[in-house]
Amino acid sequence: MVHFESMTLFLSPVQILLGPEHSVSEGCVLIKGRYIKAFGEKARHLAKELGIKAINAKNKIIAPCLVDPHSTLEDPFNSSCQTLVSLKKEAAMAGYGQIAILPKSSSWRDKPEHLFALSNPKDNMIIHLWGSFSIEGKGEELAPHNDLIHSGAIGLAEDDSIPSTELLKKGFTLGEMGNAPILIAPKDKTIQGTGIVRESVEVLRAGCPPDPLASEVLPLSVLIALQNQHPEINMRLMNISTAEGVTMLAKSDKKILTSASWWHLVADSSSINPSEIGLYVTPSLGNYRDREALINGLREGLITAVAVHSIPLDQAETIKPISQRLPGVSGHQLVLPALWEALIVQRKWSVENLWKAISFGPSKMLNQPPERLKEGSNRWVLFNPDKKWIQKIDSKYSISSSNQPWSGREMTGMVEDCGLIQ
Repeated sequence: MVHFESMTLFLSPVQILLGPEHSVSEGCVLIKGRYIKAFGEKARHLAKELGIKAINAKNKIIAPCLVDPHSTLEDPFNSSCQTLVSLKKEAAMAGYGQIAILPKSSSWRDKPEHLFALSNPKDNMIIHLWGSFSIEGKGEELAPHNDLIHSGAIGLAEDDSIPSTELLKKGFTLGEMGNAPILIAPKDKTIQGTGIVRESVEVLRAGCPPDPLASEVLPLSVLIALQNQHPEINMRLMNISTAEGVTMLAKSDKKILTSASWWHLVADSSSINPSEIGLYVTPSLGNYRDREALINGLREGLITAVAVHSIPLDQAETIKPISQRLPGVSGHQLVLPALWEALIVQRKWSVENLWKAISFGPSKMLNQPPERLKEGSNRWVLFNPDKKWIQKIDSKYSISSSNQPWSGREMTGMVEDCGLIQ
């Protein structure tokens, strides 16, 4: 990680992606005090005036910041695992400029006063807050939707499973959320039971408790039907995870903006050892067929956005037996390198399509304008796809969450800098 807070940086040549309507092109950019001063000939002229030598960054890319449409932060101020301050630092170092935090919390974000403490509109790192659809996320009574939206909630969300159909219908009929997005996970915990990994022949042979396919398919069919009945509701589907779910999205009459977790795009139940971090996540990890279907769905636009869906856990939690620990992975810094390898290197995706999945699509899910590179802005990320580094839980990227996968693995691709790093 290189820091340029107080120096002027002239990258020429460098690969540049300005925004969603643009293609990657080779050019030059001048950065001073972490803010973009100029592109192209204007940058060359200013660099010459300042006596700044060009840095050859031909194989690197400067692009808009990434956006995470949903992650968890249960105790923003006193957690031994991850706080709001540490999350912002880690996210900026990973190239993220916006993170939307789910309502699950020690003080569930179901009341306006539970939103105010996290609000900081002047911060470079934009933190969006999902308000709770139901009181305490129990799925029994509606939270005050109108009050939450008018107090700054970006939209409404539940826990990581679907509430009752009756409660959803009641909330949709009242319509107090207006045009704000409603984020619901197509997951039924009662059907999942004690299942840890998505059911398959391999999982049954391995003796892992299976999570039935019906735990996603049945609630997904309910949500698709409700969206058709209430087309005025801006529904969002959180964390689609199965091949069958992708097929159902393809057959749906109305396109619903949908996310998938980055981890489900780079790992599956056949590639993870039972002792490793990452086998027990939410939603349950599927097999290779599920992973390929999710990637194809993302490429075809059936899936709108890739979410980090970070659930930071401390060491006391991660050393428990898999059947006793909480599910989830964390590690914003792993997302861009892992997806670059899986999608661009292995499957020959374009940079434009990758950024659509990890920046522009997530902004769309949040009803926010897309991130862009422009003069006077510090919202940029510089990525070196060739840089090698070792993933370590106690590295400078990590704060204290212990459930980061791939500890000790050599990674290829690194965010070398981001204009939001302070």
